Amino acid sequence: MAGQISTSLLLAVPLAPLAGSAIAGLLGTKFLGNVVGRKVSHTATILGVAIALVISVMTLMAALDGFTLNQDLYTWMTVGTLKLAVGFQIDTLTAMMMCVVTSVSLMVHIYTIGYMAEDDGYNRFFSYISLFTFAMLMLVMSNNFLQLFFGWEAVGLVSYLLIGFWYTRPTAIFANMKAFLVNRVGDFGFILGIGLILAAAGTMNYAEVFAQADQLALMTVPGTDWPLLTAACICLFIGAMGKSAQFPLHVWLPDSMEGPTPISALIHAATMVTAGIFMVSRMSPLFELSDGALSFIIVIGSITALFMGFLGIIQNDIKRVVAYSTLSQLGYMTVALGVSAYSVAAFHLMTHAFFKALLFLGAGSVIMGMHHDQDMRNMGGLRKYMPITWITSLIGSLALIGTPFFSGFYSKDSIIEAVHASNLPGTGFANFAVLAGVFVTAFYSFRMYFLVFHGEERFGKAHAHDHHDDHAHHKAAANDHSDPHALHDSGSHHEEDAHDDHGHHGLAPGQKPHESPWVVTVPLVLLAIPSMLIGFFTIQPMLHGTFFDGVITVNPNHPAMAELGEMFHGAAAMALHGLQTAPFWLALAGVVAAYYCYMINPRVPAWFYAKFKPLHTLLDNKYYMDAFNQKVFAGGSLLLGGGLWKVGDRGLIDGLVVNGSAKAVGWFSTITRKAQTGYIYHYAFVMIVGVLAAMLYFFPFWRG
Repeated sequence: MAGQISTSLLLAVPLAPLAGSAIAGLLGTKFLGNVVGRKVSHTATILGVAIALVISVMTLMAALDGFTLNQDLYTWMTVGTLKLAVGFQIDTLTAMMMCVVTSVSLMVHIYTIGYMAEDDGYNRFFSYISLFTFAMLMLVMSNNFLQLFFGWEAVGLVSYLLIGFWYTRPTAIFANMKAFLVNRVGDFGFILGIGLILAAAGTMNYAEVFAQADQLALMTVPGTDWPLLTAACICLFIGAMGKSAQFPLHVWLPDSMEGPTPISALIHAATMVTAGIFMVSRMSPLFELSDGALSFIIVIGSITALFMGFLGIIQNDIKRVVAYSTLSQLGYMTVALGVSAYSVAAFHLMTHAFFKALLFLGAGSVIMGMHHDQDMRNMGGLRKYMPITWITSLIGSLALIGTPFFSGFYSKDSIIEAVHASNLPGTGFANFAVLAGVFVTAFYSFRMYFLVFHGEERFGKAHAHDHHDDHAHHKAAANDHSDPHALHDSGSHHEEDAHDDHGHHGLAPGQKPHESPWVVTVPLVLLAIPSMLIGFFTIQPMLHGTFFDGVITVNPNHPAMAELGEMFHGAAAMALHGLQTAPFWLALAGVVAAYYCYMINPRVPAWFYAKFKPLHTLLDNKYYMDAFNQKVFAGGSLLLGGGLWKVGDRGLIDGLVVNGSAKAVGWFSTITRKAQTGYIYHYAFVMIVGVLAAMLYFFPFWRG
């Protein structure tokens, strides 16, 4: 045995980042007089996350040797028989998530020292990312729905603060409000699902709910004939659609690029967007009893995997290409959940966390070298100027497209095989979507790679391209040659430069790109290693061993994992066999197509744009989802709000209740005032009449 992990030690995992966040956020900002400097702030937060990582690794080693824990640590409230508590559930799924969250977070913290070096909000940013890590750890370590919901909402709140970190930019404020509101839509479904389970099971503890799963499967929603478990699981998944950015609740994620690049890596790689995937994996004992919910998940994931990938093809902002790849890969994970391959989804979550963090941080390094310019059309030939960024970005891209022997291959290929082996409704479309998505992913990934690192050097020139993207709410700034997405680097430019509408962004004529400082390149190298190797060494225990035994439940009627096990003959054999399969050739075709279109014959993309202009317009407007939401939901809420204000607030409340009551009192006072004459004999007369009326009422002598 690796030994038991005490609850006191486990408490340090979320509390150490929280303590670091408090030091940087309270003592390192104007809130308490900025009594500590930058060095103390980043040291405290990095130390807190490093402590959490060390204990997380110890926990994983213990969990692999059989250590489990399900214990309430603090009882917040007891209502009748319902106990609301804070507690931990530690098993291999939890321990794996703890290691992923803390390791990626540590790399982001170190990277931030270089990336945010010239930012006035340096200490505040470190406080936010540490607080974000705390929230995610509380979510994954929870043993009950109450604590899960607390962590769920906390990551949403901190993401709001991080996306809008540069709060003087209107685009950042728009983006963080959009993320917050879209997630509220998903969270409405999430809390309904929790409420249904609580009403039926009478408890919020995972283990107690799972023990009643068979009874819950026989129940219906009161007043309907809907299966209660199907309704509850779909509601829970709607929450995951918001957090994990599934269609149609995906619209917030591309706009979250308004935040600094380090938080893009943290949100999109290891924390917020993976929360939904983790939650459904944790709830496998419930989802496995509802084929209807699983089919719903398959369809939603398939749409996201394919159609969000198409949007990555036309993006010119380097960060947005990586953002749309995140949407597509989350779709792959969701499809895996739908075909009951929960362990494959968790496996892809882990491998994706490393290579996606690598790609985002690599994009940030490119932005630093290009002095704020994010437009790929203004790059090219960076390979010889930024060798470390180049090679690590290439590794991340190869992992993303599923190149055999790279980590992404083992998880992505397993998803494709699981979909092919499934017999659930919806897998026909899913099979097409995940295969077509392989070509699309390879094409947009290497389009970005070739435009940035190879070909003609297009920097240091008078550009015809604006540095902003073509998002609808940026169109008003089409004549503004500033970069609303520009992020400052650790060079001579300050953040204010990114807001200067008249200054030069990008490299001036004669300037050359530069490699980033070591605090940026070291995390890139450290993330590149698992991006290459971790899939090879972990596929056997995680998918075909005992890693998830007793943690993830799979219905015997769902054969995907059983068939995967029969086909697996070792990591090396799988990679060699992968060289002969359709996904490999589709990925290779995507790379070759990108090379031809952007290195050999650039007229081909121009021809496609001209020939298929309506399709390009559709993709450029992101299927008009933003316009639809803005006009229907935002416009409808404005219309409804205006109606409620005019009729409800002004008419009923102000007009009838407030002003109406005042008018009624005034009218009554006008009448009663006439009785106040000031003559004593009038008052005496009224008193005598009153006494006489009382005698007649109480002593009715006329009745005999």
